[in-house]
Amino acid sequence: MNKVETVVQVEYIYEALENAATYLKQHGREETPARILLQHQLGLDYSGLMASMRDKIDGRQYEAFWENVEELIQGVPVQHLTGSEQFYGRTFSVSPSVLIPRPETEELIEQTLKLKREMFGLDEVQAADIGTGSGIIAITLKCELPEVEVMATDISEEALFVAERNAEALDADVHFTKGDLAAPLLGRKWDIILSNPPYIAYHEAAGLADTVRDFEPHEALFADSDGLAAYEQLAQQVPALINRPGIIGLEIGSSQGAAVTEMFQQALPEARVYCQKDINKHDRMVFCILD
Repeated sequence: MNKVETVVQVEYIYEALENAATYLKQHGREETPARILLQHQLGLDYSGLMASMRDKIDGRQYEAFWENVEELIQGVPVQHLTGSEQFYGRTFSVSPSVLIPRPETEELIEQTLKLKREMFGLDEVQAADIGTGSGIIAITLKCELPEVEVMATDISEEALFVAERNAEALDADVHFTKGDLAAPLLGRKWDIILSNPPYIAYHEAAGLADTVRDFEPHEALFADSDGLAAYEQLAQQVPALINRPGIIGLEIGSSQGAAVTEMFQQALPEARVYCQKDINKHDRMVFCILD
């Protein structure tokens, strides 16, 4: 039996959305991805979908849509089915080789933009993004601050391919280079260094949603030393790479604020090091400010 035959055939777009949302809810899945998938299948934005609810849906489109809904039931992230995710008002391509962009990282960008303008004004500066993944931090920084020279690193060739494709699509002049954490940055000084490294402890894997644990790249999620291994390495590498004045910004896990703050304060005793909470009042960023 074809998967689409497991539900009542429908005639209208609103029926397709209602059936999918109900089906997802029955299986303990979020309902919102049904709308995102339907927009993707029909090539419509949100307003277009709302305006088309009483239109008829083509049977082949409905079948393709429902096959994707079945994949959602299995835990496949909706972003892997659509191939994209929104970040800071832009559309980024994603794949199973990179982390799916998350709203918390937008707050790292927002704070960095504020600090750059306060400390450097409109001056041209050099910025580095360590462990770039899909390129969201590096590309967004370049798009928001065209005067900044941006380099981004990642250890994964597959991730760099996605990042380079995103930079091209968004017309962002970012230099990407392969290497482990900050190693490719050696030999130069940087005014801004940002990173969203892997920070989940391996013992925390069981508590993750299966959509994350089973479908996103583990090398970008998990780290040794209770999730702190990448920060330990960065704390050793970064002091020799950062200019004075300079900005270091790190995304962290919600339980890591004190540990990462202490680590970087010891590595950079002259810096002002502080932890900043995200919109949900969770520790989310550590900044090191060198005057």
